[in-house]
Amino acid sequence: MKSPAALLAKLRIDPFVVGILAAVGIACLVPARGQGAEIASWVTSIGVGALFFLYGARLSTAEAVAGFKHWRLHLVILATTFVLFPLLGLTTKLLVPSVLTPALAAGVIFLCTLPSTVNSSIAFTSIAKGNVAAAICAASFSSLLGIVITPLLVGLLLHSTGNGFSLDAVTSIVLQLLVPFIAGQVARRWIGGFLTRHKKVLGRADRTVILMVVYAAFSEGVVAGIWHQLTPLALGGLVVVNLALFYVVFWTLKLVTPKLGFGRADRVAIIFAGSKKSLASGLPMAAVLFPAQTVALIVLPLMLFHQAQLMICAVLARRWGAKADADQPAAAAVR
Repeated sequence: MKSPAALLAKLRIDPFVVGILAAVGIACLVPARGQGAEIASWVTSIGVGALFFLYGARLSTAEAVAGFKHWRLHLVILATTFVLFPLLGLTTKLLVPSVLTPALAAGVIFLCTLPSTVNSSIAFTSIAKGNVAAAICAASFSSLLGIVITPLLVGLLLHSTGNGFSLDAVTSIVLQLLVPFIAGQVARRWIGGFLTRHKKVLGRADRTVILMVVYAAFSEGVVAGIWHQLTPLALGGLVVVNLALFYVVFWTLKLVTPKLGFGRADRVAIIFAGSKKSLASGLPMAAVLFPAQTVALIVLPLMLFHQAQLMICAVLARRWGAKADADQPAAAAVR
């Protein structure tokens, strides 16, 4: 009999997504209220700070700077992540209220401002036989810039919805995101080796913090009655919008990168790093940037997009990797 982990892998379902759904279910059944909600808020705030401290401590600034030498590749990925995606996100305002609710549209726009995800971008690039070194540098650099660019884009693009910057929001961003991240970078010289040796354990700690954020966010949402605001039509429309976002970006990169003169390995890295958004960065950022009672609906588009991008990219990476393996003997025979 197969283990649950093996079954999930066969079905191409990320166990982390299952954990997130479980946290949502628990929040719906047993939401934190009153003093429990206050404790959950404090614990989440501390956890988010710790999470960004670890992000700072893990990221090698030297590697990111060295990787920037491949500037054309990084420029394409950053332009896709922080220009093309946000512009596409803005078009979702046209779908309110016929397809999306205002809160879901704001969530889609927030999703479009996020940096690229690091781990899966690297993993899929490796499976597809792409430029792994470029993917590592590009995704890391995107995450580094996202700490500053994402809040700025949120303030700019969502100002009209009432979710723009305030002095309290700026203070929260600085104290919960930037200060811990910088502290992590400073502490890296002393604790970098420890973090490398205990990567798996700390990875579980990362995910635990994110699950706490999800539970706290959806607890607030349940208490505020968010499920009464979410109709099956709106949920179905959100799924379609997410898939449309992914495929528009994917095909744009697939068509444009050959014309820009990139080789196959670089094109693979650009497509995988440029078409994805980071759940690990997005959930903690949402907890800082948005009012607690709105966070649940704001992050719902991101949660659905995350699972969709993993499933689609897993299929593409295996297919492209198999094709690269098949092409190698043929190329060798020609020589």
